[in-house]
Amino acid sequence: MNRITQATIAAGICLKATLYAEPVDYRSQVLPLLSENCFNCHGPDSGTRKGGLRLDRREDALRPAESGEIAIVPGNPDASSIIARLITHDPDEIMPPPESKKTIPPAAVEVLRKWIKEGAEYRSHWAFDPLVRPTAPMPTPSTWLKNPIDAFVLESLTKQHLQPSPEAPKAALLRRLSLDLIGLPPTPEELAAYLADDTASAYETAVDRLLASPQYGERMALLWLDAARYADSNGFQQDGDTHQYVWRDWVVRALNNNMPFDQFTVEQLAGDLLPDATLDQKIASAFNRNHLLNGEGGAIAEEQRNIILVDRVDVTATTWLGLTMACAQCHDHKYDPIPQRDFYRMMAFFNQVPETGMPPGGKQYRIADPWIHAGSQAQMNQLAQLEKQASDAAKTPPEVLAALTEWENSLAQGPVVEWTSLTPTSATADLGVSLEITAGNSVFASGNAPNQAEYRIELPAQTAAITGIRIDTLPDARLPQGGAGLSDSGNAVLTRVRVSANGTEVSLAKAAADHSQRGFSAEGVLDDDPAKAWAFHPEVATPHFSVVQPAVPIPAGQAVQLILEFRSSHVRHLLGHFRISSATAADPVALQKFPGALAAIFAKPAAQRNAKEQKAMADYFIKSSSHPAAVAARKTKEAADSALVAHRDALPKVMVMSDAKPRKTHVHARGVYTSLAEEVQSGTPECLPPMKPELPNNRLGLAKWLMSPENPLTARVQVNRYWQLFFGVGLVKSSENLGVQADPASHPELLDWLAAEFREKQWDVKHMHRLIVTSATYRQSSKVGAELLEMDPANKLLARAPRFRLSSPLLRDVALASSGLLNREMGGKPVYPYQPPGIWDGLSITKERDFTYPQSKGADLYRRSLYTFWRRTVAPGNMFDASSRTICSVKPSLTNTPIHALITLNDVTWNEAARALAINVIRETNTTDTEAQLSRAWLRVCSRQPNDHELKILRRSFDKAHREFLADPQAASRYLAHGDGARELPGEPTYVAALSAVCLSILNLDEALTRE
Repeated sequence: MNRITQATIAAGICLKATLYAEPVDYRSQVLPLLSENCFNCHGPDSGTRKGGLRLDRREDALRPAESGEIAIVPGNPDASSIIARLITHDPDEIMPPPESKKTIPPAAVEVLRKWIKEGAEYRSHWAFDPLVRPTAPMPTPSTWLKNPIDAFVLESLTKQHLQPSPEAPKAALLRRLSLDLIGLPPTPEELAAYLADDTASAYETAVDRLLASPQYGERMALLWLDAARYADSNGFQQDGDTHQYVWRDWVVRALNNNMPFDQFTVEQLAGDLLPDATLDQKIASAFNRNHLLNGEGGAIAEEQRNIILVDRVDVTATTWLGLTMACAQCHDHKYDPIPQRDFYRMMAFFNQVPETGMPPGGKQYRIADPWIHAGSQAQMNQLAQLEKQASDAAKTPPEVLAALTEWENSLAQGPVVEWTSLTPTSATADLGVSLEITAGNSVFASGNAPNQAEYRIELPAQTAAITGIRIDTLPDARLPQGGAGLSDSGNAVLTRVRVSANGTEVSLAKAAADHSQRGFSAEGVLDDDPAKAWAFHPEVATPHFSVVQPAVPIPAGQAVQLILEFRSSHVRHLLGHFRISSATAADPVALQKFPGALAAIFAKPAAQRNAKEQKAMADYFIKSSSHPAAVAARKTKEAADSALVAHRDALPKVMVMSDAKPRKTHVHARGVYTSLAEEVQSGTPECLPPMKPELPNNRLGLAKWLMSPENPLTARVQVNRYWQLFFGVGLVKSSENLGVQADPASHPELLDWLAAEFREKQWDVKHMHRLIVTSATYRQSSKVGAELLEMDPANKLLARAPRFRLSSPLLRDVALASSGLLNREMGGKPVYPYQPPGIWDGLSITKERDFTYPQSKGADLYRRSLYTFWRRTVAPGNMFDASSRTICSVKPSLTNTPIHALITLNDVTWNEAARALAINVIRETNTTDTEAQLSRAWLRVCSRQPNDHELKILRRSFDKAHREFLADPQAASRYLAHGDGARELPGEPTYVAALSAVCLSILNLDEALTRE
């Protein structure tokens, strides 16, 4: 029997007394039946609809199908083909068809028959109705009532002739409250203070203390991280690490500050679009950058980008609307009134991000655009300080301006540099290249283009000292692509220039060019020293020049030889056509560095230059001059820039949202991103109230629409999950889905009352949490009698408090806190606590990076589970029931599997916690009384004293363990060696080991692992 049918029967459709006493309710009795059994073939999805019959809308259900049959004839069930098809024994006619493996029991058929007879009224799904606050019921006056929540619950119990359970014992109630609100057990001191407080407000005082605790935000953030599919790495091959922990810390701060949920929503979905967005608001938008990022070499970037977009729609719809919109990616939704077009209208909100879909590769951290630097407040303050220092260092000091004037006056007047074209006396080359001296004093190369060659050009002696030699590349139609090189690309790559005078090599001091220049050694190694190596890469068919300057001018009258070397293991770009000139100016390289703009500025008197021009001259002087003032300014600027760059490089780079790249959005036929159908504009689902015209049609408008009073879903979805937090199950069990396929609400009016309260109290999250935990419903004992257990095993009626196993992150935190090991430091980079060896080894398949697990040291081993590094491809080994963090998850996955016991009995964390607990209780009791120590350990873990029977069992366990360790002291030493923590034993090792073994048993008690 399927889930919906079971739920419907449980609601009373199988009881004839109930069936005929009241009219059939379409929403709770009929719609679940049709949705589960009929809509797959006869629902909203036109692509899979059979027989031309649609049953999700009344007007369609009343029309003849392709067969001519009318499924529903209001008032006449016998004429309605739906009834005939449900009760026939003909395998070709019966519905649902046998191959569907679905059956509708006779009682359900009777419900449909009665509903049709009553007129077959349709109503929209309750979750889509406008949210109106119901009036709280007025049950018989009762001292049990604490707030309106209890009135709804008591009314439901009274109808079933039930009474609520008594309030839980005071100690158990504080432990429950502490685990629910901060995820940690109360300390013995907190428990003692609470038990000693006999005032009427003692419980409310404890609630307020816990709500104000900084650990409250950490506890609540765990749930939000699951919803946001948060992890500290991208996933897939190479699984690059990220800095998204900055967003995690923002969530903790926001929750601790009780940021209103509407603001919490707007900043996470569109913080970057807010006017004058702050750094924190931009960080908040990282919510939608916590997705997987595929950096595999064979991945298609655009495909990955579309996968990310689909994920964002799913996360947003699940988190705020409680709808399975992802079902409409490929076709119209089969159950909810969400056509495929609406899915892509939602996707259009997120299709403006300047991203490729893939992260850059090669390093440990793989951060995809767009991102921002976002460190701690202290780091950002230091960044601002360093930016100011760099800005100040970029200003021109007065002494540099004076030196610049002096330098300019020392330069030759008239043209910036006069270059004299030289006619080579000879030009030769090797390796199949021929050089020819052509008209215009130029040199033309022909022949092969090897990757290693040498040109030797003899130049005539000059009448004046040579201060610079210039090589101009010349385009030429005879060369590939118009020159100036010999290769197919037409480019030229010169590796090195050597100059000799009268047979002696001349040392070179400077080199310059009008293009991007980079030196290469003869071995192909990058070398920026122009005196050793030098190269240029001119564009195809474009003239370019390069200049070398001897350290000492070449005296007049000396014969000069120019040697051009080409050395490369792969490049085959030799010069094809070029001209050689010489200069006699004082500093030709300096004056030719910026031959256009700088030359024009230099030609102007300083008094006629504007600030920008004078700054350009000063910057060049600072960069190139050896004047003491320029050198000092250069060093100051380099130091300031270097410090700024180093600090920026050390800052976290948080991936955030941006709408900087608008794109068109299309429906994807069958969900295939390459099959583009109609273009759509961003918009919200048409089954819900539309966005108001004054809202911007972007993510900011979407976020505000989600939180608008007209939207009936967001408040219902959130309070249902708050209820789930405190009761283990939501008022609607399917907390991930409040659509047509949702489980029926156990207390629908209470759900709407809470939702209206949340909205009308300005989205105050702590108010809602306080309201729930101060209710009498929450305070009930979890003990249950056999009769109540048989009648309501799932506790839908809330006649008792729920009892459920703690999640694995909380179990670890409880063990650390109970033992005294817990490090309560908040925020910052993730840590690497104990993990079984080899878990990450399988990630090193390509050897592109080291996946050795970098286990933390010292106090970092004992940080809360919230701060454990979460590798998306391999989740932490002791988080056995946590979500995968690959998709949005809003429903807890509590487990009691063998893996659970293997972890809590064998993991280093629990064994070290047991040792620490034993050591601490020995010191705290300051006695040799073993039973006092055992009682103290029990108190720290279970928040109560053991009774006499329990204490006897503990003592027997201790005595047995002690005897075994006395017989084998080496076993005691080995047992106490677990973990890296301090091992200063306050007693004989065999005694401490025995007490530790019992402490591990206490940590593994059902009571210790359970939220009572």
